[in-house]
Formats: sequence, C-alpha cells, structure tokens
Amino acid sequence: MVGILVVAALITWAAVRQFYSDLPLMPWTAIPTVLLLAIGEGFSAWATKARIARKPGTKPVEPLAVARLAALAKASAYAGAVFGGLFAGFALHTVQLLDRETPRTEFIVATGSFLACVLLVCAALYLENACRIPKDPQDQTSK
Repeated sequence: MVGILVVAALITWAAVRQFYSDLPLMPWTAIPTVLLLAIGEGFSAWATKARIARKPGTKPVEPLAVARLAALAKASAYAGAVFGGLFAGFALHTVQLLDRETPRTEFIVATGSFLACVLLVCAALYLENACRIPKDPQDQTSK
C-alpha cells in the first residue's frame, strides 16, 4: 500500500507541477466523504469480528457476506492508497506556494483528503483482518 501511495504521489506531483495553473480548484467534499467511508468500514469490521467470534448477542454471519466485505476491504485499501497518493502529490506541490491564498487553501484540502484516505486504508485493513476465520483453540494446544 505504501508503495502504491508513493508512486501515485510522485506521478501526481510531476503532473501537477506542469499543469497546476490549468487545473480547477480542489473540492473539499472529499474529506467528509472519505471519512464517512472509513467510519463505515471500521464499524463493519468491529461488527463482523464480533459476529465471526460468535460473541453473545450477535447473529451468525453469512459466509457470502464475509466474502463480499473482504472484497470491499481489499478494493477500499487499494483505492485509498491511490487517492491518498494523488492528494499527497498535490500537497507536495502546493506546500511550496503557501505564501499565496489559493494554493494555501488547496494545500489544506489536499492534506485533509490525504489524511482521510490514510484512515480509509487503515479501516479497510482492519475490515480485511476481521473477515478472517479465527484459529481453532484445539489446533494450538495439540502442537
């Protein structure tokens, strides 16, 4: 994930450096959108982990639902890394222009979006981990 993020950041930085004046302003709406996705995936991970562990008061989870959640987690982790790299590359370019108002605003938006993407990747990895089948305690004692 880190490699994808770094490569995307470097490519974006190089592209933004060339075409910054032609680009539209960066929307701030990515921050709350990605944060909501991260919160949703984090909650899904917590609930799924409890259901797979068959904690009291939880319903058993359908295997197909777990497979779908695992696929969502994998896709979200990669998408979060790519978009996080895009926002990081944009922030790398605009950090050099903080003395001007518009680039300063775009730096703040890009940095906030980058942090939201990092949270999404963390939530997605937690969801992916929560979808694993727990180890059987009898297997561990017999070794």
